[in-house]
Amino acid sequence: MSDKPHIMIVEARYYDDIMDEMLKGAKRALDAAGATYEVVRVPGAFELPGAIQMAVKSLEFYNARRRYDGYVVLGCVIRGETTHYDVVCNETSRGVQDLVLKYTLAVGFGLLTVENRDQAWVRADMSQGDKGGEAAKACLRMIEIKRDLRLFPR
Repeated sequence: MSDKPHIMIVEARYYDDIMDEMLKGAKRALDAAGATYEVVRVPGAFELPGAIQMAVKSLEFYNARRRYDGYVVLGCVIRGETTHYDVVCNETSRGVQDLVLKYTLAVGFGLLTVENRDQAWVRADMSQGDKGGEAAKACLRMIEIKRDLRLFPR
């Protein structure tokens, strides 16, 4: 990339210990790429798309050229005893995808959808799954694609 991308990391702080690890992985990947970033914390996974939309709409409101080049979504939903899990996973994913398509956003999607904490840890752990790092790398790659297609200023 010709200039440093600026990324919004939006993270659901429901499971603090898991999110700490995912955030470390995302930051490590972004730092390695020379990207800058800001972290926006939301209460849970369901609020992730809303925070991205607020950022996008703030650009429209202030008629700004750009604030964020891309977005890294981090969260974890662990299945419980009710259908709440299915609703949160599906609606969060759909909400982020709708924003990606409507606004042509570069997004790295790191929402863990797991059965238990052990599965979450394997995916979050930087020495194993490093899904936070993977989401950051996906975001950076989508920014490159956007720039290659000239959808984004260099």
